[in-house]
Amino acid sequence: MEAAGLEWLLGPMQQLVSWGAAGAMVFGGVVPYVPQYRDIRRTQNAEGFSTYVCLVLLVANILRILFWFGRRFESPLLWQSIIMIITMLLMLKLCTEVRVSNDLNIKRRSFSAADSKDEEIKAPPKRSYLVSRWC
Repeated sequence: MEAAGLEWLLGPMQQLVSWGAAGAMVFGGVVPYVPQYRDIRRTQNAEGFSTYVCLVLLVANILRILFWFGRRFESPLLWQSIIMIITMLLMLKLCTEVRVSNDLNIKRRSFSAADSKDEEIKAPPKRSYLVSRWC
């Protein structure tokens, strides 16, 4: 008789745990990028952030969404992919803005230093990703 009395509590509890697990799965991949986004925005420095990681995650999540059209899987995984794509696009937007702003500041400083001839500020050398550093 006690087991039948607890069924009214177990059903909603199982549903709540299921929703909580799905929510953790959907938003769990985004959580590490929140402090990184805030740090890049605060310091205006995107040096430690790899845009190649964003590229790989964008490709992987786009492929997962395309796979979903062929063979349906659980919807939390689909939502996770959509949210990760949005997150990666926001991170790329922020990094691009910060890097362009920093490059413009370096060019302005080097231009003004060349005009005043007081001090020479050089822009960092352009790195070519086609040439290996170890050669």
